[in-house]
Amino acid sequence: MLQRRIIFSLVIAVVFTVSSPAGAEEFSFDLDEFEKKSLEWGGYAELKWDHTDINQNSSFSLLDSYLDPRSSLDRFSTTLQLDGNYNKGVVTFNWTAQAYAQQDQERWADNADIFEAYASIKPTPQATLDMGKKVFKWGKGYAWNPVGFIDRPKDPNNPEEAMEGYIGVGLDLIKSLSGPLQTVALTSVALPVWRDVNEDFGQHDNVNFAAKLYLLYRDVDIDLLWYTGDSRSSRYGLDFSTNLAANFEIHAEVAHIPKQSQRFLTADGSIETREFADTSYLLGLRYLTESDITTIIEYYHNDDGYSEDEQDRFFQLVADADSLYQASGDDALYLKAAEVSQGAYSQSQAGRNYLYARVTKKEPFELLYFSPGLTAIVNLDDHSYSLSPEAVYTGFTNWEMRLRLSLLEGASFSEYGEKQNENKLELRLRYFF
Repeated sequence: MLQRRIIFSLVIAVVFTVSSPAGAEEFSFDLDEFEKKSLEWGGYAELKWDHTDINQNSSFSLLDSYLDPRSSLDRFSTTLQLDGNYNKGVVTFNWTAQAYAQQDQERWADNADIFEAYASIKPTPQATLDMGKKVFKWGKGYAWNPVGFIDRPKDPNNPEEAMEGYIGVGLDLIKSLSGPLQTVALTSVALPVWRDVNEDFGQHDNVNFAAKLYLLYRDVDIDLLWYTGDSRSSRYGLDFSTNLAANFEIHAEVAHIPKQSQRFLTADGSIETREFADTSYLLGLRYLTESDITTIIEYYHNDDGYSEDEQDRFFQLVADADSLYQASGDDALYLKAAEVSQGAYSQSQAGRNYLYARVTKKEPFELLYFSPGLTAIVNLDDHSYSLSPEAVYTGFTNWEMRLRLSLLEGASFSEYGEKQNENKLELRLRYFF
């Protein structure tokens, strides 16, 4: 029944897409279109189907479904995102909201959330006060942001997707100068963590503070970043970006946390917490060729990740848990592995060193509205990786169709060799309005 519903919905979506006119619109010129509107809004509606082959012998597959193992999973989902702003004098209200529903062979899930909802008050061109829920987007990296102290982590597989912000109050002050130092800007943020307010940020009943000093020196963008508070440990950061040529940009970030806590498995199998100093950094570039090939490459050192030996201990714990469960039905070791995995070994990138590469080509061989791409994420320590070729078609007005295949490869006890998924095929259809 589920497969019939999936196929039927996809057929309806494709028919609707094909029937949409793609012809050229009559050219018109209206001065009113250039006037700033008080209300601007948009968003997209999405249909998505994906088929996943499960790596049944992997650690995270066993940990997730040892009670009910499955070889594959088909999921159908719908998403609606609305964003916009309303301007009234010196006040602008901005919002992004998203709702989704999804069904697969195991469960139905749905959720609606406000990603951003904040008011910007700009009494002068040099000062802006933001109040509400906002994504601050600190950092210059494309796939990762070590200095994103008050932002949620990006998904490296979809780094451009909207993220949920945090509730706070921010003040921006900006000053233009003459000379090599052209611009100075200071952003200061107060971030409360109370019951029902930013609960997942850290320890409750605290008000935290963060600041970013932006400098435009000649053609170099520089940020000095700082965070302090009792919800998380204090941290400091620096980033920069600059264009070496019109089509060649480089960027970097470094973040230092003097005191960081982390749970880990010891050599004797016990779970302990350690404290250490953490310095993570990112180096990257973006290059655009004359033939419209865009290449993004980033190296990321994640200092609060786990070493190969530490990850091996976790994978061995899951293997021992499965042996015990198969022999006696005792899942005590599975429960222990689940405890240490949560928020630690189960992170998207739980290792130390990664390489990210993304290459896209616009309209190859004069195929209009067609853009293929390839994304790779490599764990440089254990040499496991994910590889995701994709094709995007935008030939129908306001529509986008994307087909993506994700392949995960790695030896036993390597990061991508122990992921839950073996491969994933995804078809996504979006209508923008």
